[in-house]
Amino acid sequence: MPNLSMAQALNQALRDAIKEDERVVVFGEDVGALGGVFRITDGITRDLGEDRCFDTPLAEAGIVGLAVGMAMGGMKPVVEMQFDAFAYPAFEQIASHVAKLRNRTRGALSLPMVIRVPYAGGIGGVEHHCDSSEAYYAHTPGLKVVTPATVEDAYSLLRAAIDDPDPVIFLEPKKLYWAKADVELTRGEPFGRAAIRTRGKDVTLVAYGPSTPVALQAAEAAKEEGWDVEVVDLRSIVPFDDETVAASVRRTGRCVVVQEAQGFAGVGAEIAARVQERCFHSLHAPVLRVSGFDIPYPPPMLEHAHLPGVDRILDTLDRLQRDDKPDLRYVAEVVA
Repeated sequence: MPNLSMAQALNQALRDAIKEDERVVVFGEDVGALGGVFRITDGITRDLGEDRCFDTPLAEAGIVGLAVGMAMGGMKPVVEMQFDAFAYPAFEQIASHVAKLRNRTRGALSLPMVIRVPYAGGIGGVEHHCDSSEAYYAHTPGLKVVTPATVEDAYSLLRAAIDDPDPVIFLEPKKLYWAKADVELTRGEPFGRAAIRTRGKDVTLVAYGPSTPVALQAAEAAKEEGWDVEVVDLRSIVPFDDETVAASVRRTGRCVVVQEAQGFAGVGAEIAARVQERCFHSLHAPVLRVSGFDIPYPPPMLEHAHLPGVDRILDTLDRLQRDDKPDLRYVAEVVA
């Protein structure tokens, strides 16, 4: 098995898709000769031609609008938004056209396109270069939203996204681009299948994308405090794997959701609600969340304070009761 970084796995997925399907084209800002800011498309234009991977003007709305037209015409465009917060000028195209065309045409037209978004923090990026925007896309019906946390998933999920007949928002955790692993490059499972990364019996940590490695580190550290932690990596936010998450929480009786994005009205809130609805009689404690703060994304020197880390997850675990008796600290907090 080759030892690849996540960036290399994504690059290979794009190369293989282009070679296997003449309808696949890749374009965006600086993705051609430069290979993209993060070098995800490095060498693709040189090796496979300018008609298959090419640069566009600095106009995100135009990039997505072009992709809509190409997809309507039978192509399979894969576009890159250079940074997460750079994608906002294209959001009107995404929400009004990309997400709604199949419904608007009563199924006569679909948009088999992928919008790749380098997202989230951990790289010390300045303003508008780091953001956690998953909730915007997840809240927009008609879009599938996926995010890999491992090198192997980066390849398999991107291949699945390109194969999908509907639009996919593919969120790539920037801080994981350089993570390496020995991987077997496969197409993998369809969307909507979460993965249990480590088994445990006391509490379920639900995470996705850049939060998954942090959850795994916390699970290891929690052993010293007597916790046996199970970590569920969603992989796919939309569609959501209720079955795997609910089964895990029913086994452990406790659930903590970890996300980098700010907490209010985020994906974590939706997960907490779904767990509470499906697992109420199995819960020994309230479903808790660990998230970024409800503030605009901070400057690089303060990023470490904003992003959920191992210590904040462990502090949250301490708020969970260890048996079936009421947690008097939580009751007192609610009453107050």
